[in-house]
Amino acid sequence: MVPEAGCGAGLEGCTVCPASPGSLESPTGYHHSRWFHPNIGGVQAEKLLLSRGRHGSFLARPSTSCPGGFTLSVRRQDEVTHIKIQNTGDYYDLYGGEKFATLAELVQHYTGQRGALLRERSGAPVELRHPLGCQDPTSERWYHGHLSGKEAEKLLLEKGRPGSFLVRESQSKPGDFVLSVLTKQPDKEDHRPPVTHVMIRFQPDGKYDVGGGERFDSLSDLVERYKKNPMVEKSGAVVPLKQVGMPPDVTLGARVGCSPPREKGAEGPCPGWTPVSPCQPLKATRITATSMESRVRELNRPTDVGEKAKQGFWEEFEMLQQQECRLLYPRKEGQRLENKPKNRYKNILPFDTTRVVLRGVDDSVPGADYINANYIRSDPEDKPGHGLGKVYIATQGCLPTTVSAFWMMVHQENTRVIVMTTREVERGRNKCFRYWPELHGSREYGCVHVCSVAESQAQGYCVRELQVWRPDQEEPPRTVKHYQYFSWPDHGVPAEPAGVLGFLEEVNQAQRSTPGAGPMVVHCSAGIGRTGTIIVIDILVDLIRRQARAVRGARLPERGRRARRPRP
Repeated sequence: MVPEAGCGAGLEGCTVCPASPGSLESPTGYHHSRWFHPNIGGVQAEKLLLSRGRHGSFLARPSTSCPGGFTLSVRRQDEVTHIKIQNTGDYYDLYGGEKFATLAELVQHYTGQRGALLRERSGAPVELRHPLGCQDPTSERWYHGHLSGKEAEKLLLEKGRPGSFLVRESQSKPGDFVLSVLTKQPDKEDHRPPVTHVMIRFQPDGKYDVGGGERFDSLSDLVERYKKNPMVEKSGAVVPLKQVGMPPDVTLGARVGCSPPREKGAEGPCPGWTPVSPCQPLKATRITATSMESRVRELNRPTDVGEKAKQGFWEEFEMLQQQECRLLYPRKEGQRLENKPKNRYKNILPFDTTRVVLRGVDDSVPGADYINANYIRSDPEDKPGHGLGKVYIATQGCLPTTVSAFWMMVHQENTRVIVMTTREVERGRNKCFRYWPELHGSREYGCVHVCSVAESQAQGYCVRELQVWRPDQEEPPRTVKHYQYFSWPDHGVPAEPAGVLGFLEEVNQAQRSTPGAGPMVVHCSAGIGRTGTIIVIDILVDLIRRQARAVRGARLPERGRRARRPRP
């Protein structure tokens, strides 16, 4: 292991390889990971990287030998290299070479396959590939982690009201934090910024303050203090947060040149005082994988006191429901007269822009290219041939009249895995028409032939091996794995959520076993409830494994058990 050297050590025997064009793009997702560890030294960094990291894992931390400076600690095979970062107050650099305005820009520059490489004098590369995430300093939902000032302002202006606030990491001073507060609505005649940013300093002794005055043991204590006693800027402007337990006749105000807010109706109101109604903190819905367990505990807590208190999970679900009215994508194809009988439920239709269109059909037959199915991409920004995200097809349970279209879609899309999360009949109601033959049987569904060659039972699900081919096309039969999950009741959740993760692991192994396989088809009855949940769980687990390697896969089932909540 390479020890950390003094201030003048610079690159510790490293040189910089110039960046290639486009080097600011990075596939590692570094900006979503808390790679800055404010409370560790060199020895602790080595222990973390050797126990939780792998070759290319890295973290940034305060320098123990140069006050105000920083250190990049990088795992290289079974050793750790420490690289000094100079902080002049105006820029960051590696004691020579290119200069950067923020530590994040420097890390981004040297991260990923297309970034600039650090090299030892011997020419050996020092690769920064896998950021080792740090635990969030708090599980409070007003904490938004890595968020820029502009992003915070946009979020507060779009979703907040005067008095709304959030806490985020400081980009200019790593290790510190920023309290961003919407103090007023934008006003063309009032040129004061509508959002105030207050620096929260994290001191070496583990205390927090806002540049002087009272010091706090945690971010939560600091925020609670200034909810009850609003801070006042040097200009005299009050920075209001949500008041806790505030009587109805008291309000907070954003005003200039006044002392603390008064009660409504008090004589002699301060000139320029604009009443501001209290509101909730602006709560984050994005978390790091390392903070999953603490966030689940936080979401299990009631949001307010009283009989009508709701847990955070329910609150977030209701927010999703409210957003539905904003997603008014056209669904005209499913509403056509000739296609209405093909929909299991008249109000659950595919979006026109992402629906699966059947090819090679008779164009003279109205609606021949229609099936109630949508493509779902785990990363909508993926470009063909470049993305790492998965593609799914979400569809409804088959009707007797749609089985032929279903198999045409499976063959057309080169699907090799079908996930069925419903029984054919549940509580006396038809949920899905049986669309596969009996074991060792063969059936013709339109232009597609299907033969059942094997079937096995596992705990909570059944696996069928099907051979699928089109006699009119000269190609060998394709093997399609059919997974039917029995342990997920309609309007409920599985008794053992960890079983879902094990089920998805086997499903993904089957998908990976066929190079070039098309999208996985997932369906229940309606094609939105259990179907959507299975797809989202699979996307999240995949993101954790791709972007947050610090979470060990073996712990996922344990966390799944702890996160067990009824599905709304």
